[in-house]
Amino acid sequence: MVNSTSYHYIEVSEFGGPEVLKLRVEDSLPLPKRGEVRVKVLTAGTGFTDTIVRQGQYYGIKDKPPFIPGYDWFGVVDTLGEGVTDFKLGQYVADMPVIGGYSQYLCVSTESLIVAPDGLDPAAAVAMILSYTTAYQMLTRIRELPAGSTCLVHAAAGAVGTGLLELGRLQGLKMYGTASKAKHDTVRALGAEPIDYRADDFVSEIERLTAGEGVDVVFDTIGGRNWSRSYRCLKRGGLLIGFGALQLTTGEEKVPSLLWGFFKLLLGWRMLPNGKESQFYNIQNRRKKHPQEFKEDVSHLFALLKQGHLQPKIDAIVDLDQAQAVHKRIDSAEITGKVVLRCNPY
Repeated sequence: MVNSTSYHYIEVSEFGGPEVLKLRVEDSLPLPKRGEVRVKVLTAGTGFTDTIVRQGQYYGIKDKPPFIPGYDWFGVVDTLGEGVTDFKLGQYVADMPVIGGYSQYLCVSTESLIVAPDGLDPAAAVAMILSYTTAYQMLTRIRELPAGSTCLVHAAAGAVGTGLLELGRLQGLKMYGTASKAKHDTVRALGAEPIDYRADDFVSEIERLTAGEGVDVVFDTIGGRNWSRSYRCLKRGGLLIGFGALQLTTGEEKVPSLLWGFFKLLLGWRMLPNGKESQFYNIQNRRKKHPQEFKEDVSHLFALLKQGHLQPKIDAIVDLDQAQAVHKRIDSAEITGKVVLRCNPY
């Protein structure tokens, strides 16, 4: 797919559906500036966050089309820019730039790079960056969850959902997960109790499964009216963590109304004398506030992966030129786990 003087990348030509993703060819490889390295990208992650970026709904994106999408990537240092002494050729690195990952080559500042150990599977490694770090930080950085704590995970068969289940199992948590019936085997394989959100009322099911007690934490990536229902699943003193919003991909919600709606719910819930808490989590905002923490968490997950403690659910590994087809699958909620783009042979 690539020769010594050209490379491929995916471009968002305009905000819209999967059809706006265009395969482009650049005639010459990019050259790193001072303090940068050029990376040969091996894999790029995909997920509903990328579809929100593609639609123009991702909060904080200032770039207007055309631009290269791609929230996270994993690759190998290919060329050193002037003044770079703390990285070496052939070193495995990763980053979470929000945009830019759907490319065979890119140049990036060394300040943002996370060093990865040798020997990682590139598809599994890229799952650690956005999906598993999101899961890990929600499980460990917001509230201490001792073994035996109970959790409800929405979209439990998705990329972050499966990460929550697998990491939660390592922590000794009791997990429940909403998913369509066809994905229940995946949820069970990760040690969680599946709930068919299409056939059953998950609020009633949690009440039944916990003997009316409720759960300690709900991880809700659905958004909108689902947050209110999730709040009802909490025991006294429980915590609702809202993150992402799948309803953005369907057009049911827009970012301003979504955030304002959650803010209003927070105000109302805080007036209730039930000890329950709620907060919204965004990995990019947290990274900006705690950049070293982010590097530590990704590095910890890389170590767990290297040691064989994690086996992320990879739905498929496809070539970069299949990005449009992948986004169609994401929009149709067909994916179990994560689809990875293979940007270069490895």
